[in-house]
Amino acid sequence: MHEDATCNDLQKIITQAINEIKQEQGENFNLAKINLAELERRTGLSRSRLRHLKENNFIVTPHGRTGQKATATVLTGYSGIIDGLLRKGVTNSSVCFERLQEAGYTGGLTTVKTYIADHRDLVPPKRQLVAPQGNRGRRYQTSPGESYQMDWGFVQVDTNTDASYKVACFAMICHHCGERYIEFFPNARQENLFIGMIHAFTYMGIPHYILTDNMKSVVIRRDPEGHPIWQKDYKVFMETIGFQTKLCKPRHPFTKGKVERLIRFVKDNFLAGRVFGTITELNLEAIGWCNRQNCIYHKAVDCIPCEKHQEDCMAVASVLTKTQALAFYLCPERKISFDGFVHYEGRRFGVPYWYTQKTCRIRRDSFTLYIYASDLSKVLTTHDVTWMRRDSFCRDQYVTEQPEEVPSMPVKTRIFQIEPPKQHSGFEKFNFEEGLWDE
Repeated sequence: MHEDATCNDLQKIITQAINEIKQEQGENFNLAKINLAELERRTGLSRSRLRHLKENNFIVTPHGRTGQKATATVLTGYSGIIDGLLRKGVTNSSVCFERLQEAGYTGGLTTVKTYIADHRDLVPPKRQLVAPQGNRGRRYQTSPGESYQMDWGFVQVDTNTDASYKVACFAMICHHCGERYIEFFPNARQENLFIGMIHAFTYMGIPHYILTDNMKSVVIRRDPEGHPIWQKDYKVFMETIGFQTKLCKPRHPFTKGKVERLIRFVKDNFLAGRVFGTITELNLEAIGWCNRQNCIYHKAVDCIPCEKHQEDCMAVASVLTKTQALAFYLCPERKISFDGFVHYEGRRFGVPYWYTQKTCRIRRDSFTLYIYASDLSKVLTTHDVTWMRRDSFCRDQYVTEQPEEVPSMPVKTRIFQIEPPKQHSGFEKFNFEEGLWDE
């Protein structure tokens, strides 16, 4: 409520109480000798407040510091951070609050909301639609553990060298309870799709079927009757894991709106204004973000996802068991180049020379990269994942002792080598004592 409205309401209450006392006392009423105890009972104001108002003839005036602002607030020193987020179009108060807390901010969320509301001029204007789009689909419900939705999202990464590249975000969400899982990869190849799905199944369980787009790594085309012709590797993957796949209608993203909304939420909440070192660190932060989001109430599903998923969905969904077949999907196969390197995630890693096969398998686990034999029988070598573009060598990558060719017949040809002539320096002509003591 405005300060003037508050003063007017208080003045009205005091004036009404004084008029009532004046009517009761009649001619004996004296404003200078009014009973403050009786006035306190009728107005509800404290004795000290009424005594202060009496000095001003019970006229309520605004506070002397009304309209003044403090020179330093709890946001002082952090306004640059929140201004930078607003200039990037980040207006989510929760995101701004988390970024400020990471920088040492100790204030509350309401202060951040007020600051954002007062500095809307920093936010770049949004794109305006020429014509609004109407509703094109109908919401539907699925039973627990029946359906998951998955999709890829892409984000542009800027570096200190003014170069930029894209990373792919794999997203999967339970259609019944909203349990979510995200993971980042350097690209959206089929091998990374399999790795992301296995990790998501380990995190959420295996549903009856997956709802996804008509991506090339899943389906090749449709037959004349409209049935999908699966990509052969994906078909084997479905049979190995034990789930089915349903495809959405082309150019109709509303069919899997939950995962589409999840990707937009990841971009607006998790990725907004985020700075990271490596993709490995980004994935560690992503799984922590998923754990936090799955443990809070979501209005769209009217539940806490992790609790409902454990109670309802996991009772129906099957648990993923680690088998040798899954290990081959988690360890993609690579060819070994002529100089002893394998290419993985945009970088090259060395393989020992004593391994004579032409192919090997490779897997990245957190900050360590493992290179296995082609049959996963043993670990050939390991590398520290630094995400730098230069080649990573390994021990025994090249032979240290080179083979030497020895003569097969007796050597009969001989040549003679003489001593090289003595070289005199330019200071010999200044050696005047040389030869004086020779007899």
